[in-house]
Amino acid sequence: MSETVIRADDGTFAMINVFEVEPEKQKELAEVLSEGAEKFIRHRPGCLSVNILTSLDGRRLVYYAQWRTKADIKATMADPDVQFYRDKAALLGKPDPHAFTVFAVHHPED
Repeated sequence: MSETVIRADDGTFAMINVFEVEPEKQKELAEVLSEGAEKFIRHRPGCLSVNILTSLDGRRLVYYAQWRTKADIKATMADPDVQFYRDKAALLGKPDPHAFTVFAVHHPED
């Protein structure tokens, strides 16, 4: 089973896009992004995982994708199929995308 693993200093990159969305459009936005991830993004070189989180108030959606390199992110964003889903999502909510690295991870003691 594949799963998302978050580690500091592992050399990976995260593309995090926080969308502001009207509550009545949140589910549709999640479906559009999930479809794009399933059809195209998860098959792109360097993609490690794609996670879509919806806020309980319905006003935000977080798209969290992990990548091996910044170049993989850039190449993916240049793909016309990916741009189609990016543009479709932007019609449903206001995106605010940024690339990140993990600074620290904290867990409770076992």
